[in-house]
Amino acid sequence: MVRLTADLIWKSPHFFNAIKERELDLRGNKIAVIENVGATEDQFDTIDLSDNEIVKLENFPYLNRLGTLLVNNNRITRINPNLGEFLPKLHTLVLTNNRLTNLAEIDPLASLPKLQYLSLLDNTVTKQPDYRLYVIHKLKHLRLLDFKKVKQQVVYSFPLEWLQNMFWNGPWDC
Repeated sequence: MVRLTADLIWKSPHFFNAIKERELDLRGNKIAVIENVGATEDQFDTIDLSDNEIVKLENFPYLNRLGTLLVNNNRITRINPNLGEFLPKLHTLVLTNNRLTNLAEIDPLASLPKLQYLSLLDNTVTKQPDYRLYVIHKLKHLRLLDFKKVKQQVVYSFPLEWLQNMFWNGPWDC
């Protein structure tokens, strides 16, 4: 297990990625806890924390510039409910292959006001009934969920569908 220190951040590769954004590559370091990210001095558009051992998506300082966070292939089970206060411009979040199991664990993502692209593939939560509709309802600005386009008609029809499933087809059906 490696600590995410300022020294590790400074020595890690950083470059302009394919879409010409400044990216910090912290991938595959066996990092267990997000800490000392303030050492980036908010100089990166993308931070890649993939292939580590992170359990909680928390401890971010205020990073106004960060737009993309890659945390696939970790052990994430918990997301800070105030994440949006610290990452106000985050528009892309890849949480593929983590350990999110129930829909309530996704609720904190609603605090991210600019979130448009989200991947939760290979998490147990994706097998929950109405998973896709639930996430689309909670995250109003999503344009892509699990690499599939969010259709506007689904966004607008969700509350009625949800009510129909909950009340008319549920135990209250007369």
